[in-house]
Amino acid sequence: MILARVIGNVWSTRKEESLRGLKFLVVQPVTLTYHEDGTPRLREFGNSLIAADQIGAGEDEIVMVASGSSARQSLVNHNIPIDAAIVGIIDKETFEV
Repeated sequence: MILARVIGNVWSTRKEESLRGLKFLVVQPVTLTYHEDGTPRLREFGNSLIAADQIGAGEDEIVMVASGSSARQSLVNHNIPIDAAIVGIIDKETFEV
């Protein structure tokens, strides 16, 4: 799974029929790093991606993203052509230093 921050929405009026009704969000992967004083922080890395969302994530939330065939397993129809799906919204992070 990928930890990511929601940074935007995607709208598409023309798309594969099986994608109709799905909400798509732009997410930016994040990784755990530490400040010089040892306090944890989430740092953006890599390329942003588009993930299907059926749980109602919003902009600037930290989410869990499943990718590859695991992303399709979270949907009712397993034959939908997606590579990433939001499967959880992080309410709180706790990190041990």
